[in-house]
Amino acid sequence: MASDDWPETTEPATGTGFRPDPRPLPPGLYFVSTPIGAARDITLRGLDILAKADVLAAEDTRTLKHLMEIHGVGLSHRHVFAYHDHNGESMRPKLLRALAEGKSVAYASEAGTPLVADPGFQLARAAIAGNHTVLAAPGASAVLAALTVSGLPSDRFLFAGFLPTQAGARAPVLKELGTVPATLVFYESPKRINRTLAEMLTEWGPERDAAVCRELTKRFEEVSRGNLSELAAAFDGRTVKGEIVLLVGRAVQQMADAQSVDDMLRQQLRDLSVKDAAAAVSVAMNLPKREIYQRALLLAHQEDEE
Repeated sequence: MASDDWPETTEPATGTGFRPDPRPLPPGLYFVSTPIGAARDITLRGLDILAKADVLAAEDTRTLKHLMEIHGVGLSHRHVFAYHDHNGESMRPKLLRALAEGKSVAYASEAGTPLVADPGFQLARAAIAGNHTVLAAPGASAVLAALTVSGLPSDRFLFAGFLPTQAGARAPVLKELGTVPATLVFYESPKRINRTLAEMLTEWGPERDAAVCRELTKRFEEVSRGNLSELAAAFDGRTVKGEIVLLVGRAVQQMADAQSVDDMLRQQLRDLSVKDAAAAVSVAMNLPKREIYQRALLLAHQEDEE
């Protein structure tokens, strides 16, 4: 996910800027996660690596330099090499040569965690094939941030990246993903979110829960939750801006065996509240939480009457 300028709540460092760990950085390739919006989301370890690495590489050199400036991390005469989709073939040998010389190389994506919709994958494979140490400095991730705030099941999820832009290519992908028993996570353009929601509604039906997470960690952060029917209606004709993560709940199963559902609900209701019992059964049986909650309310009412 690309990042715009960081919010004004982050101030450039002055005399009290970041002070790196004095211990030397061992040789190896370090993938450094960078903020997806708020500059303070960089980790101390990430700043340590950026301050001490022999060689710096970035998907967007200006973004990395700006981040380092904010936190008072100096370049110390180091050059920041651009490494992206368009120059990977020519730049990768140079970075591998630095590793072979026993240097530490830090690579930062434009925003978020490297290798997630990012050109770092081939660099990682080449470094591993060369028996070089490859390490991660974990941190911000639009996928995990969106999953956290979506309210959708997180015990099993699939990151599906960007859908194809051509209609002919999108349809079979949606058909394939429609039966996956996991929360689906997509990156989507604000120009296509209306179309994507409408297509998902047509392909998958109205009842699947979903969430549209826009501008995560930024000033105008917005999370819209509901089922596909509600969200498609909410975004129909709406003009939106910013980075978007779209999440869709797991495939809904038909309640063919209502007795099994009732039996499990009654068992859970012995020890749990209606809400917690419904949530437990929804996850266990991969069924829509709203429908299970309504059934749990009815069973609880029947128990009270008896």
